[in-house]
Amino acid sequence: MGRADLRHVGLAVAVCAGAPAFAQPASQDDQIVVTATRDVTAVNELPQSVSILSGEDLAAVDGAEDIVMRLAGVQAAISNGSQTTFQIRGVGAVDHQALTPSAAAVNVDGVFLATNVQASLLAYDLERVEVLKGPQGTIQGRNASSGSVNFITMRPTDVVEAYADMSYGSFNRWDVQAAAGGKLKDGVRGRIAARYLRQDAALENVGGPEEAGGKRDEYGVRGALAFDMGEGSELLLRAHVEADNGVNPAPRNSALVLGDHQISVGADGVRDTDNDFQGLSAEYTTRWGDWRITSLTAAEGFQQRYGFDFDGTPAAVANLSYDRDYLQLSQELYGHIDWEGGNALLGVSLASDDFSQDYLIWCGVLNPVTLVGTCQYPGAPGRVGPTPASTAPAVSLLTHIDQTRRMGAVYGMVDIDLGEATTLTLGGRQTLERIEGEGLGQHIYADGVRALNNRSGAGLARGANVIDEDRFTGMAALRHHISDDLMAYASFGQGYKSAGFNGEVANNVTHYQDEGLFSAETVDAYEAGLKGKLGDAFSFEAAAFFQDYSHPQARIFVAFPLPGGGSITSNSLANLDAATVKGVDLSAVWRPLEGMEITGGVVALDSEIEQANDGSANAATFDGKPLPFASDLSATLGVKQAWALGGEMRASFEIFAKHQSEYYLDPEGRADRRQAPLTLVDLAARLDMGGGTEFSLWGRNVTDEDYALSGYGFIGYDTFRSNPAMWGVSLRVSR
Repeated sequence: MGRADLRHVGLAVAVCAGAPAFAQPASQDDQIVVTATRDVTAVNELPQSVSILSGEDLAAVDGAEDIVMRLAGVQAAISNGSQTTFQIRGVGAVDHQALTPSAAAVNVDGVFLATNVQASLLAYDLERVEVLKGPQGTIQGRNASSGSVNFITMRPTDVVEAYADMSYGSFNRWDVQAAAGGKLKDGVRGRIAARYLRQDAALENVGGPEEAGGKRDEYGVRGALAFDMGEGSELLLRAHVEADNGVNPAPRNSALVLGDHQISVGADGVRDTDNDFQGLSAEYTTRWGDWRITSLTAAEGFQQRYGFDFDGTPAAVANLSYDRDYLQLSQELYGHIDWEGGNALLGVSLASDDFSQDYLIWCGVLNPVTLVGTCQYPGAPGRVGPTPASTAPAVSLLTHIDQTRRMGAVYGMVDIDLGEATTLTLGGRQTLERIEGEGLGQHIYADGVRALNNRSGAGLARGANVIDEDRFTGMAALRHHISDDLMAYASFGQGYKSAGFNGEVANNVTHYQDEGLFSAETVDAYEAGLKGKLGDAFSFEAAAFFQDYSHPQARIFVAFPLPGGGSITSNSLANLDAATVKGVDLSAVWRPLEGMEITGGVVALDSEIEQANDGSANAATFDGKPLPFASDLSATLGVKQAWALGGEMRASFEIFAKHQSEYYLDPEGRADRRQAPLTLVDLAARLDMGGGTEFSLWGRNVTDEDYALSGYGFIGYDTFRSNPAMWGVSLRVSR
């Protein structure tokens, strides 16, 4: 759907919001989590591992993917230059399709974002980010088999406040952010925030135009209005629009000999990006007897038009483009009740999303009408099949897919006090989901004739199918306060990630039967831990976990021969048999001196794919290999020091480092698809002049690490690369 459709949906959102509900508090500190329990809960009371990043921690964040710098055991694969898939404790398929959900549920202000395209959101005016480790299959439901990442934006308050922040840095980087909010009149509060970010190419393209190294030209605007509705009720309306009008960076082919932060592609594969995002939500809250009720109605959508050099070389071999439209509607209604000795939560969740995509591969300069390039894409002739439709050569490939998801779920959770110090938590969720997909795969001849693919004579590449899911996921946890400052817990949790359709090249009709489908994955997780503090200066979390991972979704690379000799690699999402992940997760905060804070985290894990020896090549390829992006060791260390300089003036310095041991980019565990160990370091120095004026100097990736963000097979192996070291200065004015 387009922008007009979203405007009509916005009216529907405002009307549907009239259902009864209950408000979250207007402000919380960074020791409070709301999302995990749909209620205000202290972090040290939750029987699971939780990481919280405050607004101050997020000052250097450009997009959602940047938060992993400050999180041990959490990594992000960035595909196609701008699509983010989070891995938590080693769980999470690395996939560059947009219609594939992430294994880590991404939510903004309680609204679930169902695609990895949305997960690359531009970050601004954030209050905090909550990261819940381990399956979240009860309350947050589908597509939370590894955990969840929850972005909470600033809410309108009665306090009048405003700020503006301007930054300039490496690669002609300009970053301007501003927000203002406060009481508009009795019972009405508002807030508006905006960000504009532009940056020249950070990667050096030694084979062609500079912009192939990636250009950023993005903006976002978010507004919120809160209305007191009487008797403790509130209506909160939110809206946002964002746009990305830059150029996605091209990948690097492994066959090229290049320096750090270099790529080499020609001009034919460079295409401007035209991505637009919109969203509306209405949150109504109230009381109904002893129940606290919340209704959240939302619409989210995007349109994407972009492409890049697919083969990652200067030669004119393959370019690709995506043309995507997406709309997601959701409704959640839940109630919470407290009584002496316990509390309960009951809820219902409904969602519907529609996705449409044209995926085009060609060679050279594209004719936008005929979709014929100036040379032959090498994979096109292999899809022609036994009966050519033209005497001209097949030169391009076009795949179209439409997919819809309809989801309904009921869930509940109850806390039962077993004495003054012990609490039992039980929860469950029943989810029904229907995924419908239809599409076609075409090859295009040099004379403009189009015909359906039919590689190997297995039937024309047009089809449709339906996947029905009926899943129960549950959890149980027991927590016990050993003392006022120490809590122990043990928990069991389940999660699952939906099945779906592969949306890229369809060779023949089997793509819409079994070959192009992947089934759901499930995770059963066991965890035991301690949370506590020693005095006021030291707090910690420690957990040991085991995850039984069934039918992990993974991107599989299969080589197939070309008619003229040689081979090309095809990619598709499929299921492995099983995997296990076990490890320990430690984190601590220490404030040894006034003005000093030291934070640290360590996650050590062991992941292993278990592939049955069924006589196929799969057992030898995958069995015993680690999961993709599952570093055995992930550690963070941050040091902040602040000083009073007299009067209102203060100075501060921060250094933050993250180390990751080696990880593999796909489940084959091959040495040539391995990222070596790396250590990233960020720095910041600030001078607060008093009166709301602050200067800062900052550096990111100051060790200048060049590392792979993700990879895929094609002709050789291609990887998307990290940015080099960046430096800058900022000025912030607030009141």
